[in-house]
Amino acid sequence: MDVIDAVAKAQHGTLNSAAVLYGVGDLRIEERPMPVPGPLEVLVEIRSVGVCGSDVHYYEHGRIGDYVVESPLVLGHESSGVVVGLGTGVSKHHIGERVALEPGVSCGACRECRLGRYNLCRNMRFFATPPIDGALARYVTIHEDFAFTLPSTVSDDAGALCEPLSVGIWACQKAHLVAGARVAIAGAGMIGAVTTLVALTSGASEVVVADPVAARRDRMLQLGATEVVDPARTSLEEQSGDFDVFFDCSGHPGAIDDGIRSVRPAGRAVLIGMSPESEVALPLARIQNREVWVTGTFRYAHTYPVAISLLSSGGIDLESLVDARFTLQTSEDALLATRRDPAVMKALVRVSEN
Repeated sequence: MDVIDAVAKAQHGTLNSAAVLYGVGDLRIEERPMPVPGPLEVLVEIRSVGVCGSDVHYYEHGRIGDYVVESPLVLGHESSGVVVGLGTGVSKHHIGERVALEPGVSCGACRECRLGRYNLCRNMRFFATPPIDGALARYVTIHEDFAFTLPSTVSDDAGALCEPLSVGIWACQKAHLVAGARVAIAGAGMIGAVTTLVALTSGASEVVVADPVAARRDRMLQLGATEVVDPARTSLEEQSGDFDVFFDCSGHPGAIDDGIRSVRPAGRAVLIGMSPESEVALPLARIQNREVWVTGTFRYAHTYPVAISLLSSGGIDLESLVDARFTLQTSEDALLATRRDPAVMKALVRVSEN
C-alpha cells in the first residue's frame, strides 16, 4: 500500500487490524475502526513492534501491579512506522516520513513535565498500559512531539527498538557513567543487553554481567561484555567487587542485594528491573557505611534523539538482538517466544512491510 492509498483509506473509515488482549491467554486479531489524528497528531502505519516482557506479563497474568486489564487492550509499545496522515496544526512531520514512536505521551503541563521529568508525569498516557491501547495494530495516532524521524540508515526493526535502548541510555545517564568505569550488571535479557551496549559505548573499561542462563551469558560475551558470572556459583561481590556502577536488570531480590554489596564506596546502584514484589530488602548498613547512591528508574526522558544517533552512527547494532520475527496474525506466538526458548533475546512483529 502506498502513502496516497493509506491516506485515502483512512479518510474513508478503513478498519484497523489489531492484536487485542481480552484476558489471560486470550489474544484476538480483530478489526477496529481506523483512528483519526486529532490536532497536533500524526497517523502512523506501523511497520515493526518489539515484544516486551510487560506484554508477555499482561498476556500471562492480566496485570502488572496496579495496572489491570479490565477491558480489551491492544498490546505493544516498542514501535516504528511511516506517517500516512496529519492532524491539524502538525508542523514537524510530513507524509511518507519514517518514524520511531516514543510510547508515553505526557501532559506537558504538570510540575514534572515543566521541570523536564516528563517520564514521571502522573497524567502519562503510555501505549499498552491499561486502559491505553498500544501499537500492535496496523495504524495508530500519536502526538507529533513523540514521533522521531528515522534516517535511511536505521531500519524499521531497529527503530522499534529505540524504546528498550532508551531504557539503557536513561539508566546510564542516571548512573553518571563516565569513561573508564567498572560496571556490573545483573540480568542478561534485552534490558541487560542494551545497558551493556550503552555502557561500552560510554567508555566503560569493564562490564561484568551475571545471569543464571548459560546461553544468555554467552550472548553477553558476544556483545562485548568483558566477563560473565553464573550467580549460582559466584557472586558479583566475590567476583571482583568495588564496581563503580551496578545496574540491576533482573528485579531479583538476591541479585539486587549482591549487586549493591559489590559497589565501591560512593559508587552508584541503579535499579531498572521490575520485581514481582512491591518491596525488596536492601543492605542498608552497606549502603550507609559506603555512602552508596541508590536510585530507581522509570522509563526515560529525552533519550530518543540519542538512541537514533547511536543507531545511525553504527555505534550500536540492535538488529543482531532480534532472534524471531512474526506477523500480526501470529502475534500470540511472538508473546510465547521467550517462554518457549529462554535463549530468545527479542521477538519482533512485522505488522506491515514497505
